[in-house]
Amino acid sequence: MWPWDHAAVGYLLVSGLSRLLWAEPPSRRVGAVAVVAAVLPDLIDKPLSWGLGVLPSGRSLAHSLLLTAPVLTLLLTLAVAFGRRKLTAAFVVAYLSHLAGDVAYPLLVDGDLVVGFLLWPLVPVSSSGSGAGVPYLADLVGDFLTVLASPRGAIYLAVDALLLGLAAVVWWRDRRADRSGVSTPAAPGAED
Repeated sequence: MWPWDHAAVGYLLVSGLSRLLWAEPPSRRVGAVAVVAAVLPDLIDKPLSWGLGVLPSGRSLAHSLLLTAPVLTLLLTLAVAFGRRKLTAAFVVAYLSHLAGDVAYPLLVDGDLVVGFLLWPLVPVSSSGSGAGVPYLADLVGDFLTVLASPRGAIYLAVDALLLGLAAVVWWRDRRADRSGVSTPAAPGAED
């Protein structure tokens, strides 16, 4: 998935969760946390792999459940202790949506079930792109443009436009609800 797709899916899930659990749209801060958390695995792994060549893949360390599960569990424990449930729930849901998206995308686009990266380093990952930097990214963009020029690419573009459009509409409605007072601002010292 591309970063904007991860951000859209993460925000949509967090907005739905916020309305389901707290009967209000996410605050601006919760929404921002969702967007950052939804792209965070790539912000960690891609530069460390493609740029510095320290990791074997752009889907390794921050994409591995062997690292993220204990970290997210610790965050949830701290959230309960410090009363930051909404922010932490947004972070956890959006972060996990990134990992789910990285499994779903190749399955939906190419029919390939790719899950090994979720157990890195126990399961080796492809080292394509490690240390390759900008030329590797240029190759990925070129491959993507080739797919877009195909009939399958037109379907992908339509679905992607619907996803991004839906996320924009939900975000706009959440902000309108926030301004109209549907969600009450938290008092000083109140949770999130």
